[in-house]
Amino acid sequence: MNFTIKDMFNLDECFERAIFEGLQYPWEALPKIKDFLLGFSKTLPKDFERIDEFVWVGKGTTIEKTVTIKGPAIIGYNCELRQCAFIRDSVIIGNECVIGNSTELKNSLLFNKVQVPHFNYIGDSILGYKAHTGAGVICSNLKSTGGTVKIKAADTYIETGLRKFGAMIGDNAEIGCNSVLNPGAVIGRNSIVYPLTSVKGYVPGNHILKNAGELVIRRIDS
Repeated sequence: MNFTIKDMFNLDECFERAIFEGLQYPWEALPKIKDFLLGFSKTLPKDFERIDEFVWVGKGTTIEKTVTIKGPAIIGYNCELRQCAFIRDSVIIGNECVIGNSTELKNSLLFNKVQVPHFNYIGDSILGYKAHTGAGVICSNLKSTGGTVKIKAADTYIETGLRKFGAMIGDNAEIGCNSVLNPGAVIGRNSIVYPLTSVKGYVPGNHILKNAGELVIRRIDS
């Protein structure tokens, strides 16, 4: 079960990498996002513009007029925030990310070059370098039965202690259209989730999860 921070993410592609210091698993950063963000904002370079009381935006980023940002939030360089995107409650967005039409982000952290471009909900989640979600992908962050989120991996469950926990999506992972990542989903590096899939638990890196639940090793062409 390779889902430590180093297993899933290239920290060189995360300007906010200091949030992971002293942690083993990526979801341990979720409760720290707000306090880290407010402290980190004091160290931002001068080419970050403060556009609201607790909202900072990097040079080259474009924001459509219909975008709503409720801080605290830090948005990196050369990002694209499209029509009706909604960012709220402690979000850090890396460089060159795309936040698309009617996409909502809440208490989440995005590495560089993440794309969540069409009608996505990303709540209490971390998305690695070049992770991409297809249209309509939902990171569900709250169990309908209540209680804390546990990660299912093989025949064991890992207690996170978190009531709200969406998904951890590794570097270069691809999530197909209209898939639902159930609370505590962990998708390894370079993996693919087929469209219309309900994802529960751990998907190892370099695998394909088909919508019938079949898990196969992904062939990576050179």
